[in-house]
Amino acid sequence: MDVQLAAELIERAKAEGVSLVGPDGLLAGITKTVLQAALEAEMTEHLGYDKGERPAQARGNHRNGTSPKTVSTEVGPVQIQVPRDRSGGFEPQIVPKHARRIEGFDESIISLYAKGLTTGEIKAHLAEIYQVEVSRDLISRVTDKVVEEMEAWRARPLDSVYPVLLIDAIYVKIREGQVANRPIYVALGISCSGERDVLGMWVGTGGEGAKHWMTVLAELRNRGIADVCIACCDGLKGLPEAIEEIWPQATVQQCVVHLVRSSLRYASKAHWSRLTKDLREIYTAPTEAAAEQRFAQFADDWGDRYPAVIRLWRDAWPTFTPFLAFPAEIRKVIYTTNAIESLNARFRQATRRRGHFPTEQAALKVLYLVICNPLKGRTNVTGTTRGWKAALNALSLHYGDRITLN
Repeated sequence: MDVQLAAELIERAKAEGVSLVGPDGLLAGITKTVLQAALEAEMTEHLGYDKGERPAQARGNHRNGTSPKTVSTEVGPVQIQVPRDRSGGFEPQIVPKHARRIEGFDESIISLYAKGLTTGEIKAHLAEIYQVEVSRDLISRVTDKVVEEMEAWRARPLDSVYPVLLIDAIYVKIREGQVANRPIYVALGISCSGERDVLGMWVGTGGEGAKHWMTVLAELRNRGIADVCIACCDGLKGLPEAIEEIWPQATVQQCVVHLVRSSLRYASKAHWSRLTKDLREIYTAPTEAAAEQRFAQFADDWGDRYPAVIRLWRDAWPTFTPFLAFPAEIRKVIYTTNAIESLNARFRQATRRRGHFPTEQAALKVLYLVICNPLKGRTNVTGTTRGWKAALNALSLHYGDRITLN
């Protein structure tokens, strides 16, 4: 259909007061015509002769009327007439037997689910936009189709070396027994070619220790990760010790973004601008010695007003200082977490309106769909890390032959 014909059809619909969507809409009529023609073409191919022609053999298989059927489409419900043959051997492909939804309708449901709509909201949306009634149970069955795909994704093989591994968490409400805030930990890897990828997700209880992290990291190792150069995390209990056990050569780095953000939780908003400026002087110091001098000045300036901030940085100092040994190219990669921050923002958007999830799997399913549906024109978790070539050269000098390029 060319643009001129489409415009003519729309103008005709407006003039006659015909809706574009819905069971009596223009698009439904066009869809019905296309589906009906496709079914007739399939029957012609099956029998070997066109409708209205005589079969080559008088007693051969032939058309035997039609059966009415209503299917859900992206433009609303469409009633079609499915042709039958005398032998009963016709198997339509465009609208398979027993199918009540054609390809594309399920994808619409999954897309809405990934955007954070509940099954009730999706049901109402389909009724309002497409004038089609579907049950919540049907919506759940459609979205459950991704569970098998998600489990395969969570078990897929990984690269042998990741120069950078970031581990972060988002909290969601899950009802199993009783509703509770549960952390979902996300591991993001940057490969030797600079590609960012979510490596896995795990639901925790909030009280995880070294034993839990040993299980998680051992899973990543068993899926192929033999070495990690820099593991950046947010001071999660037991995680640094588990990293050192699984990948003994890894440099464990406290996430600077999270450290700064945690500092602001103890401070009045009126002082955030000055605090972030002063903290920047610390983490941009050229050496550890220079950072210690700047931190001492910071403690003198803010210690009386915000002693908790000073204590936070002193406790984190052993895992913060590795950052200072890296050149600017590497610092930029492990400090700038736009990809994972953007992903977390989309996670929160998709989970906030739901209130809570009935099961862990339901929560993981939504987050997985968010990962699989990147936004156009936005910073997404997948893709090549900006400034990676400069960082790769610096990493190669710092870590030598541990950085392997395919």
